[in-house]
Amino acid sequence: MTATATHRRAALRTRVDGRPRTRHSLRARLVVAVMLLLATVCAVVGLATAIALRHFMLNQLDDDLVSAGGRFVAIQNGAGPGGPNHPDDRGGHGADADVGADFLGPAQAPRTVGATIVAGQVTDAVVTDRGGSVLQVPAEALATLAAVPTNGHPVSEDLGDLGTYRLLASVDGSGTVLVTGLPQADVDHLTQLLVVAESIVVVLALTGAGVVGAIAVRRELRPLEQVAETAGRVSALQLDSGEVELLERVPAAHTDPGTEVGQVGAALNRMLDNVAAALDARHASEVQLRQFVADASHELRTPLAAIRGYAELTARDRTLPPTVAHSLSRITSQAERMSTLVEDLLLLARLDAGRPLERAPVDLTRLVLDAVSDAGAAGPGHRWRLDLPPEPVVVLGDTLRLTQVVTNLLANARTHTPAGTEVTVGLRTPTDPADPADRAVLVTVSDTGPGIPPALAAHVFERFARGDGSRSRDRGSTGLGLAIVQAVVDAHGGTVTVASRPGRTTFTVRLPAPALPVPDGKTIPLPALATP
Repeated sequence: MTATATHRRAALRTRVDGRPRTRHSLRARLVVAVMLLLATVCAVVGLATAIALRHFMLNQLDDDLVSAGGRFVAIQNGAGPGGPNHPDDRGGHGADADVGADFLGPAQAPRTVGATIVAGQVTDAVVTDRGGSVLQVPAEALATLAAVPTNGHPVSEDLGDLGTYRLLASVDGSGTVLVTGLPQADVDHLTQLLVVAESIVVVLALTGAGVVGAIAVRRELRPLEQVAETAGRVSALQLDSGEVELLERVPAAHTDPGTEVGQVGAALNRMLDNVAAALDARHASEVQLRQFVADASHELRTPLAAIRGYAELTARDRTLPPTVAHSLSRITSQAERMSTLVEDLLLLARLDAGRPLERAPVDLTRLVLDAVSDAGAAGPGHRWRLDLPPEPVVVLGDTLRLTQVVTNLLANARTHTPAGTEVTVGLRTPTDPADPADRAVLVTVSDTGPGIPPALAAHVFERFARGDGSRSRDRGSTGLGLAIVQAVVDAHGGTVTVASRPGRTTFTVRLPAPALPVPDGKTIPLPALATP
């Protein structure tokens, strides 16, 4: 996988349609959406009900106010000079004058306000009580009464300690403004009670709807969860190589094309069928290719051996001209290189086919010593170092193949680093044998060379991967050495990784470390290694 593809996948995981990825599940979002919609509907209905009720009650209050105002106007129109309610007969004008109970007329409801206004000044202003008597309106409310418009439309005003009143002003034949008022407290109180009751009902309804909705949404989305579980099990399969049995499918009960979830399940099953067919075709192609490589490698061994034999036999003739002798040496060299390539291809083909390796105790300490000694002879221009524990390290595996692993890693360091580079081979045993996470033997090969280019580091274990010219010395490589390393280590149940930067490149081989005794119970001595 390229770095660009990895970046794109990471971007897809963190963004959906250009928006940050949400942390909430689809079930939670559906329940919240339904709750918000239901809350909005309840709020609109409750608000409309409260407004309608208030409007109805205000209209009813206005009708009562018009009736009360009519009685007030009628009694005041009968109070001419000499009449029982004329101000002159009561001993004066003004709000402080004594006003009788008949000022507002008979049959007025308790807390009814009546006021007379002459030339913009309140002359009388009283309010009835529950006993039928009248009381003076507080002085702070007189200015409000004087400002009531005479257009015949009731208005709501705050009269201080008396509370909010619905007021209606009318003009009699003498030009006196008569203001009548009824308390609006009952309307406001009933409206508040309605709002409180609606709020309680809405909260209870939303709570019940949330619980029922969550249960219903969970039940309806259960098939989608099973589809997701199927996709999750498929994603956990190793599909990159080998024969893959892709048997996971969405149950038929969840593939009904009449439902959205069924359409998703059916589409996933069709996709899995196509993927399974593609994997089968790929596996058949890989098997055919491996068989071809194995057969071709096997068939090439005999003619290559014949070429090398005839070239060596001919080269023994001392009478050959120098040019012919040089040509024969080149033929022998290339035949040997070709033989090495064929053997590597044949080994990889066998490992790919899953052929079992030998399983026997392998003394890694002795193996590393021999491999480093051989590498020192093949690369005298390098400085070879050892970092080994005092006790021998033993693993279970194939001696020949593990030798090839270490040899290839040392050959890689020798081939792709300049003369004078220091190469260190180390072994590390488990620090805590009782810890299952630490039961591994590490084989490390480090060099102080120029490092691996970042673009190549992710592909060094691929077949026919080659470094650029800056990492090559006198000759190139077949590009199969590290591929063989990974194949052999994988066959042993281990892993191999590489970490590289300029001046430091380290290959780390991790092998399982079973509890094995040292052969013959003896300590293997570490002979001195001469460093050129």
